Parts: sequence; structure tokens; C-alpha cells
Amino acid sequence: MLVILSGVSGAGKDTIKKELIKREKNIITIPSYTDRPMREGDVAGGTYNFVSTEEFEKMIHNNELYEYNVHHDHYYGTSKKIFNEKIKEGKIIVKDIDVNGTENLVKLLEKDMKVVTIFLRVPKEELQRRLENRVDRPSPKEIKLRLNRFDYEESRINLYDYVLKNDNLEKTVQIISTIIKNEYELNK
Repeated sequence: MLVILSGVSGAGKDTIKKELIKREKNIITIPSYTDRPMREGDVAGGTYNFVSTEEFEKMIHNNELYEYNVHHDHYYGTSKKIFNEKIKEGKIIVKDIDVNGTENLVKLLEKDMKVVTIFLRVPKEELQRRLENRVDRPSPKEIKLRLNRFDYEESRINLYDYVLKNDNLEKTVQIISTIIKNEYELNK
């Protein structure tokens, strides 16, 4: 089963994903590939698989990705090989993917497996505060770029099975954990 977490940058997708993995032994994530530079706190092969733009474009050309997108001027994509290996192991994969990637991945995979989509909402003012207080603090230009994408991402929530307001980490993690357990049971 695949669980997709989406929402604007700063909505808490990565934090929630990490909490789910800590709490549930059958939940894993697979890092996306990206050509963006590593930031403070990033771990190669952990947060992302970092490659050059040329390497990423070669992966596109060789049809090695289920989906890819340009987000904030950088490529991001999901490896077919890694994804398929983990699904064969019976794992529940939790991925954080933007709205365009979600739409593409759902179309590609919904006939072959259960795909659960969850959109995390955050008020715009709260989002700006979170972005300004991040450990890997984005530049003012990058914050503006991310805030400008807010309305577009919010306009796509009709693509999602679940839409949650992420204003309390513990509550949000518990709700998502319950969703995953219920969807997993329904899919058996």
C-alpha cells in the first residue's frame, strides 16, 4: 500500500512521515531523487537521493521514474526500482509528494495497488512562520516562492481521499495512523 502525504512546503509532511515510521514497524519511506543541493540536516540516501541535473534527466530519458516534477526550480522523482522492491517486501510506503506528482502517481498505480492520499492544510500565516523558523531556513526569495504556490496547492485538494488541518502534531499523527490501519484492513 502507498500512502501519499501532500501539502504546501512547511505543512509538516516530513515530520509526520518520520513519526509514523518511528511508531509503526511496517511503515517505511523511500527517498525521492532530486537535483537540488543538500541542505543542513540532509542525509544522502535518507532525506533524498541527490544527483546532478544531468543524472536526473538521464533517469527521465531511461524511464526509471514513476513520476517526476519540477518543484521550486528543482527536479524531484520516485524511482521505479526502489519503489517496487519495497512493495514486494509487503511494506506500507509513506511518501511526501507535491500535488502534481500525486496526481501522476495515482493514475499510474491505482489499478495495481491501494493508494491513499492525504493533504495537510496549514493557514498561510502559520506556513510563513514555519518557513521562517525552519532549521534549514529558506532565503526570503524561496519563502516567497513557496508562499506563492500556496493557492495552487490548496486548489488541488479535491484530488485527495483525506484533507487534514495540521495544527497539532500528535493529533495529526494519530489520525493518519488510524487512517492507514483502516485502509490497510480494507485492502486485505
